[in-house]
Amino acid sequence: MVETRIYADKNEGAAEAARAGAQAIRDALRARGAARIVVATGASQFELLKHLVAAPGIDWSKVTAFHLDEYAGLPISHPASFRAYLRQRFMAPLREKPTFHEVNGEAGDLDAECARLDALVAQGPIDVCFAGIGENAHLAFNDPPANFATTKPYLVVTLDEACRNQQHREGWFPSLEAVPTRAISMSVPQMMAARLLILVAPDARKAKAVAAALDGPVTPDVPASMIQRHPDCRLYLDTASAALLKTKPA
Repeated sequence: MVETRIYADKNEGAAEAARAGAQAIRDALRARGAARIVVATGASQFELLKHLVAAPGIDWSKVTAFHLDEYAGLPISHPASFRAYLRQRFMAPLREKPTFHEVNGEAGDLDAECARLDALVAQGPIDVCFAGIGENAHLAFNDPPANFATTKPYLVVTLDEACRNQQHREGWFPSLEAVPTRAISMSVPQMMAARLLILVAPDARKAKAVAAALDGPVTPDVPASMIQRHPDCRLYLDTASAALLKTKPA
């Protein structure tokens, strides 16, 4: 079930998404004394992370965090490194540090790195997964056609041209040719296994993908369409990204 909310101000939507995620973390800490989350990167996550790290009442030392994806072969010194992004925007502002399992895209053996992450993520349920929706409707770096059948939590994937063009247009790379062609990504089934899935997808450039994900059939050609089958997915849009939806939420 997807609960969709639309905001005139995309930053307000990100703040609300962070509040919902923070409450889920608090609930897990109260229930089990620990919480496990997945954090994401990209332009859509700037405001969300700003509000999440400022949320009161979270003992971050009892939180274990994973991140969704990382480019293969990209050094952490590169401006587009997702590890660097999360160290700066997620880890650095927190006084109490969570246990953070980074995806090492510089690993010499990417399959071994996936296996390492698979073993870690299998140690318990994920309480909250934060993510976005790409312009090509990808989830994490699962470009169409996505693998909906895999049982592996992390995969080595090939990035399609639409995905790579988005990364270039957003200013992360100086040219399309500079964007890596491979990445390590959390799989769609692993994302769907999270108890709560929180997606932030603002801006007009996401409107076509959002409409395909919500109004169309569930298909690997629209990876984000799988959210229709999640028991507790909350999608935060702005008026621009919701513009092509056939039926607006009440």
